Amino acid sequence: MALAVAASGVLAASPEDIEALHRELSDIRAAYEARVKALETRIELLEKNTQQQSAASVPPVTVAPVAQERANDFNPAISVVLTGTLADFSSNNDARVPGMMSGGESDPGVEGFSVGESELNITANIDDRWLGNLTLAVSDTSESTEVGVEEAWFQSLALPYDLTFRGGRFFSAVGYRNEFHAHADDFVDRSLAYRMFLGGQYLDDGVQLRWLAPTDPFLEFGAEYLRGDNFPAAGAGHQGRGVWDVFAHAGGDAGISHSWKAGISWMAARAKDRDSVDGSQFNGDVRLAIADAVWKWAPNGNSYRHSAKLEGALFWQNQDGRFRPAGGGSLPYDEDQSGGYVNAVYKFMPQWRTGLRYSWLNAGNPGAAFDGTTLDPLGESPDTWSLMVDWSRSEFSRLRLQYSRDNSDVRAVDRLYLQYIYSMGAHGAHPF
Repeated sequence: MALAVAASGVLAASPEDIEALHRELSDIRAAYEARVKALETRIELLEKNTQQQSAASVPPVTVAPVAQERANDFNPAISVVLTGTLADFSSNNDARVPGMMSGGESDPGVEGFSVGESELNITANIDDRWLGNLTLAVSDTSESTEVGVEEAWFQSLALPYDLTFRGGRFFSAVGYRNEFHAHADDFVDRSLAYRMFLGGQYLDDGVQLRWLAPTDPFLEFGAEYLRGDNFPAAGAGHQGRGVWDVFAHAGGDAGISHSWKAGISWMAARAKDRDSVDGSQFNGDVRLAIADAVWKWAPNGNSYRHSAKLEGALFWQNQDGRFRPAGGGSLPYDEDQSGGYVNAVYKFMPQWRTGLRYSWLNAGNPGAAFDGTTLDPLGESPDTWSLMVDWSRSEFSRLRLQYSRDNSDVRAVDRLYLQYIYSMGAHGAHPF
């Protein structure tokens, strides 16, 4: 009888369920094969090292370098992500927000057709001790199309005491969302708070050290020492060592259906001749604190049919230095600013999700001396609302429709986006 019931359940499975099982089996098989390949590479290197140590006691012989012997072992994971948008705005305002200095990729995108941010990624084990990554990106801003090196870093694989070292160019680990590539976001654009405090996404050259505590739940601490060329820093102050930051993350499971992660970050940056989009300039110190959290739900850990995610962050910033408005003289400036965002995303059926996001800013009030400048808040309380719905044919393709109501300037702006995201080739998992 039990066998009959089980058989009837299998026969009643829908084509979507069968397709999902096939995809899950393919993912498991790919992950298993990748791990086996990595283990085989490490075993081969260890065997060669042992042979070289044994050969040290006999007369020297000519041995080809290990790198040449391993030429065929170089198997990089190569992926391409194609993203693009068709956008329509009710008015062509720029990235300026009253009371806020902006920089980086702080604008909300461009109207019409755009390739957005498409990227080519190459990742591979350098040897048994190091991992390498290169990401080239093509991105559109309101002023130009840029092609360049987005990330180029190396990372340790086997440091003692659960330490991980990274060097090169990479996205900082401050905050929750900053490490994510744009194609992994739940909305077309970054929140207003991220755009104003981190220029959309903080990227810089330098080093990073993380320590993963041997505990359950998850607990991680880290620090970074960076060049300081990009917003909110500028000019590579202190001889090219203009930014340092520290961060801590904790997370875990709450039963089999819930999981969570929370973090705090602190950044100290030096801004040297930092220009804003309106021609104003700032020289001084920037201190930024971020508190973030994310909660995820999937019934019994299975997100195929239904899942939910709640994410948010609070930002606090102090800028202390000299501000020079466009065409004006330098003024002393010391002001606190704050903001944040919260968004919820719900998967209401297989392949379909919807999400709502709210983001806000408090620009402070620096006084009458700044009236008429970009730091004049004009009595405004900047905020934005965004509503999206997306459809994923598979984990490699997604179409998204988004509407945003932007109240960050004196005149509100309505924005409508249609976005595509297509991934080709190997593609690793994104952060939690």
